[in-house]
Amino acid sequence: MFDPTHDAIDRLSDAHTWESGATYWASGEQKTLTCCRVVDETHDVKSFEFRVGDGTPIRFEPGQFMTVSASVQGQSVERCYTISSPPTRPYLVSITVKRVPGGVMSNWLHENMKPGTQLRAYGPSGSFTPTAAPATRSLYLSAGSGVTPLMSMTRASIDLGLDRDIVFVHSARTPADIVFRKELKRLTELSPRLKTFFVCEGVGDEDGWSGPVGRLSLELLSEWVPDYIEREVFTCGPAGYMNAVRTLLHEGGHNPARYHQESFDISAGVAPEPIAPASDAAQETFTIKLSRSSKTFTMNAAETVLSAARKAGVAIPSSCSQGMCGTCKTKVLEGTVDMNHNGGIREREIQKGFRLLCCSRPTSDLVLEL
Repeated sequence: MFDPTHDAIDRLSDAHTWESGATYWASGEQKTLTCCRVVDETHDVKSFEFRVGDGTPIRFEPGQFMTVSASVQGQSVERCYTISSPPTRPYLVSITVKRVPGGVMSNWLHENMKPGTQLRAYGPSGSFTPTAAPATRSLYLSAGSGVTPLMSMTRASIDLGLDRDIVFVHSARTPADIVFRKELKRLTELSPRLKTFFVCEGVGDEDGWSGPVGRLSLELLSEWVPDYIEREVFTCGPAGYMNAVRTLLHEGGHNPARYHQESFDISAGVAPEPIAPASDAAQETFTIKLSRSSKTFTMNAAETVLSAARKAGVAIPSSCSQGMCGTCKTKVLEGTVDMNHNGGIREREIQKGFRLLCCSRPTSDLVLEL
């Protein structure tokens, strides 16, 4: 029987717990998560906190996500969720999930996840992190559950003892839908240069709401953040919200080079893989070898490596299938591919030989680190 109290006492008293460093968890490696705690954030949002594998600490960058996998009604389902906890607390990782009507994974998590329940997940991935654009002044813009990567960044900053100049503007349907509302208030008390603002589409049941009602506007942003043009902007939320924010900032004269957004909708399902145009060259076939499993399969140049691997029965983590999320990132040990990605991989990763298999087509025989 799961006994979190006993486990916590053992690890708390073990000197090795505090001597060991965080370990690297590769994005293509699957581990077992054990739920330790479930926190009700709002009426339809819960945070699920997990211990990874044998309880060893892991490292990741604030803002990254992981892909969780579960069997739902006999079907294997994978979804990406941002890690809402900060890497400064490496012994537990948490995801914060909004229950979406008709959402297969979100509803399964809300109905089934409890302390002791296990879940499989692939390692942290994604480039929506502060390391992508170091800044002395930041502006975080979020809506709905898009608050999670920015919350990880904010928590990490506080945990590191930093009083960074951060303005956090969050949009919600009603005050009752503001995720992490109480914690954000507490964090502003710990860090005087952290400022938070909320705008809600309606007041809901909170008649005493004194904040603005409606949607974020350039006028409102200028009032709250007069120097927004000079700030590095990180945005996450539904696609419509991010498009509106990008337009708003453009109209206000903000430099697009200082704008960063989560490149995929974390609540969406798996999108269809891109299709290559037919050509004579596309009929050429290549041999794909997997270095770890010693498995071999053949494919033609018209297919993506991910699609061909699936047909061959090779399990590779993936989510967006459009070169945006980075989940299927794999090292190509030998051979070349034609990769057409949409921001899900960094240049330094490409230089190290990594490719996104969902948007890569072979131009020679390949050896993959799988």
